Amino acid sequence: MSYIHFSDEQKRQASLVDLPEFLRSRGEKLVRSGPELRMTSDHSVTVSGNEWYDHAAEQGGGPVSFLKKFYGMNYQQAMLTLLGEDIALLDPKIDTPRERIKRSFALPPANGDNRRAFAYLLKSRHLNRDVLTAFVRLGLVYEDKSYHNAVFVGMDKDGTARHAHKRSTNSQGKAFRMTVEGSDFRYAFNWPGVSEHLTVFEAPIDMLSFLSQFHDSGWARHSYVALCGTSSQAMLGMLERYPQIESIHLALDNDQAGQLATRRLAKVVREKRLEVNALVPINKDWNEDLCANFQQEMEENQQHEQSVS
Repeated sequence: MSYIHFSDEQKRQASLVDLPEFLRSRGEKLVRSGPELRMTSDHSVTVSGNEWYDHAAEQGGGPVSFLKKFYGMNYQQAMLTLLGEDIALLDPKIDTPRERIKRSFALPPANGDNRRAFAYLLKSRHLNRDVLTAFVRLGLVYEDKSYHNAVFVGMDKDGTARHAHKRSTNSQGKAFRMTVEGSDFRYAFNWPGVSEHLTVFEAPIDMLSFLSQFHDSGWARHSYVALCGTSSQAMLGMLERYPQIESIHLALDNDQAGQLATRRLAKVVREKRLEVNALVPINKDWNEDLCANFQQEMEENQQHEQSVS
């Protein structure tokens, strides 16, 4: 294949290709693994958004490196494939591939109220009402109109929505979770504070559960981000936008995938010469801890009522 020049815009488009969608289009089967998707053909590999990670090899990357590693393509073949070109039919005289239509990002239309989302998050997930209300008032959490999903919005420093993650509010059956098409993972669900502390979570509900359990009057001074997976993009985005951050707390899930991701992200932080430590939930994640504490308090209250009656 002759040399092909790719513009900066084409490189950006290729780097933002949604890997789960791409893999399904090529007949790959994916299964849910927490907030990520796992390849059935190789259970050590998970994909989320535009990033992949091989937990056995402890390495990962973006769409181009995925096609090079798992499909045996060279750089130009990978780029052409991601940009929607048919390599077999490509005219070798063409110096540049055709421009691919850019996927635009738009928030799902909001419902007239947040009743279902509030009921799910407060009653089923036992989030603290004051913490949840703080996020709702800023438009960071709301209920979508079409399916009544809870939507967790990631904004940039100007308050412009750049990322959104949807989660079904049906507590029965298998949960539906997905990132809205066109989302920029550098701006995943976050709360920017003014202090030097940043705490990193896997999922938005993990983040809200941690705050519900450990919040105090000064919680809003600190920064928090949910990766919506285990990719480093959102964490690195926060470090880039808020240079006052010097201390990172990695509060990922207490399972094998979370532990591997914690070690990987800690290495990234140390390379930036920043302070890093791990916060580990007792159960699998922070919401399980929150729900377990709620259940324990309920039982203790019942025992107290019985003892005084």
